[in-house]
Amino acid sequence: MKTASSSPLFWRGWGRLELFIARRYLFAKKSHHAINIISGISVLGVAVATMAMVVTLSVFNGFQDLVADLFTAFDPELLVTPKDGQTIDAKDKDLLWLKKSDVVEVYTPVLEGQALVVEGGKQQVVTIKGVTDNVTKQGHIEDILYGEGHFCLHADILEYGILGIQLAQQLGLPANFENPLQVYAPKPGERVNIGNPLSSFNHDELQSPGVVFMVRQAKYDANYILTSLQFAQKLFDREGRVSSVELKLKDGLKTDKVKEQLKAQLGERFKVEDRYEQQNDVFRVMRIEKLISYLFLSFILLVACFNIIGSLSMLMIDKRQDIQTLRSLGATDSQICTIFRLEGHIISLAGALLGLVLGGVLCWIQQEYGIVRMGDSEGSFIIDTYPVSVYWTDILLVLVTVLAVGWLAIWYPVRYLSKKIL
Repeated sequence: MKTASSSPLFWRGWGRLELFIARRYLFAKKSHHAINIISGISVLGVAVATMAMVVTLSVFNGFQDLVADLFTAFDPELLVTPKDGQTIDAKDKDLLWLKKSDVVEVYTPVLEGQALVVEGGKQQVVTIKGVTDNVTKQGHIEDILYGEGHFCLHADILEYGILGIQLAQQLGLPANFENPLQVYAPKPGERVNIGNPLSSFNHDELQSPGVVFMVRQAKYDANYILTSLQFAQKLFDREGRVSSVELKLKDGLKTDKVKEQLKAQLGERFKVEDRYEQQNDVFRVMRIEKLISYLFLSFILLVACFNIIGSLSMLMIDKRQDIQTLRSLGATDSQICTIFRLEGHIISLAGALLGLVLGGVLCWIQQEYGIVRMGDSEGSFIIDTYPVSVYWTDILLVLVTVLAVGWLAIWYPVRYLSKKIL
C-alpha cells in the first residue's frame, strides 16, 4: 500500500505550492524583524536602480527627439540620392515614376555643390543647395527663418540666397544685406589658370530676401545657402540635372514601410534614407552613449540585486525548522531551493514594478512641470528643461533586464547557500 508521501498525486500541485510558500515567506512576519527590514531594503534597492534606468534612458530619448525635431524643418521625410554620388538627369525614368507615385505628396528636386562666397574681403567655402519653390511644403522651413523679409528664392531676373545664421555672422552680413553676394564655383573638368584664376570659375550673384535660417546645428547654420534650383544648375554647369530628390509622403503612410517599397522599386541605383539615416553620424553617437549608460546602470542593478542574497541567507537560517517539515512531507532539496529562488525572483519583480512606476511618475512630472532645468537663466540653451520621452520598448527592456540580472544574481548563490545552511 502506497503512503501519501510516495503518491505522485501528493505533489501534483507542487509547482504552485512552491510559489505559495515563497510568497508567504516574503510577506509573513519573521521571528527576527531584521529579516523583514533587509527584504524591504532589497526591494527598494532594485526599485531605485530600475527607476534610474527608466529615467536615464528616457532623458536620452528626449534629447534624440529634440535633435530630430531640429532637423525636421530642414531635412525631408525621405531623401533619394544616386548611389554613385553623381548627379542624374532630372527626367530620368525612375525619377519621373517617383514624381508620379501615389505615395508622394511633395516632390522636390535638389542640386547641391561646393562654392566660394566673397563679401567685403571675407571669403568662405559653402554648400549651395538649389531647390524648387515647393520646398516650403516639405517641412516647416518658414518656422526657422529670422529677419524682416520673407522666404523667396527668385524674382524676375534676380536670384536670392538664404544664408545660415552662423555663415552670415562669419561674413559680417545682416539678414538684409544690401550688396549682392559674390559666388564662385570651379568649372567642371578645367584646371585652374594660374595667369587668370577667375577664368576657371563660374561667377554669379545672390541677393538677400531679408531673412536667414537657423537650424541650431552648425552643419547647416555655418555652411549652407538656400537658393533656387536654376541658380545652382547654372552655377555648377549642371543644366537639367539634380543631385537628390526630397520627398514628403501623403498623410497616414508609414515612413519605414514606404521606404522599403521605394528601395525595391528603384533598385540598386538609388539610396532611400529617412531623417535618422540622413543624420546617421549624429544619431549613432547618441545611440552609443545610450548603450553605454544602459550597461553601466545594469552593473549597478547587479550590485543592488546582491542585497537579495543577504536577505535569502537570513531567511534560510530562520526557516530551518520549516524546511525539515517540508522534507518530512517528501520535498526534495531541489524543490526547497526553488522556494528560495522564487523568493528572490519575487523580490526582484516587486522592485522592478515599483521602480517602473516611480520612474514613469518622475518622467511625467519632468514632462509636465520641468522640475530639472538645463541652466539657471532662461535662453542659455535651446530648451530650458531636460527633455524626456518614455518609450514602451525601453520599459520592456528595463523589465527584462531587471528579471534577467536578478536571476543571474540569485541562481548560483541560492544553490550554494542551500548546501551550506540547509
